[in-house]
Amino acid sequence: MSSPAGNADRRFARETGPARVIADLAEPVLAELGFRLVRVKISGRDGGTVQIMAERPKGGMSVDDCAAISRALSPVLDAYDPMPGRYRLEVSSPGIDRPLVRPSDFALWAGHEAKVELSELVDGRKRFRGVIEGIAKDEVRLKIALDGAAEPVVIGLPFALIAEAKLVADLASVKADLAGKKPAH
Repeated sequence: MSSPAGNADRRFARETGPARVIADLAEPVLAELGFRLVRVKISGRDGGTVQIMAERPKGGMSVDDCAAISRALSPVLDAYDPMPGRYRLEVSSPGIDRPLVRPSDFALWAGHEAKVELSELVDGRKRFRGVIEGIAKDEVRLKIALDGAAEPVVIGLPFALIAEAKLVADLASVKADLAGKKPAH
């Protein structure tokens, strides 16, 4: 049986197709180096780009870290050849509008604004924007403004239904990111 802490670190965001294959190859390599996978994104940019977004569990990542990840992943990707043709491998860290891919991301960024898109309708909508209040059981708690409501309300959105979520960048976040620290809210 898994622990609550383990569940808070398990990614609920899952890639599909070749990006899923690359994510499955990348996660153990990243874990061995002391990093966590945030996401894999494949684009046709520059003749084909595979972007691996990673982070340290406690935050912070340097250009040298990105280079080390690239050096460790390149031979694995070359050996398994999950992408047809040539592509460029790009390793990066999450930015100020970082994707939220784990329950622990929502817990860490409580008090900050986020956009959440669901895979299916909840109360007639798929897109929500609000302030993260935290997590409870298997859902994120989000304070949102509802049409007709005098005050914002806190709703729960199940992690199992989240298709995509990310922080909303604001001036305080930009300044804190440039200073290399998480902004207080």
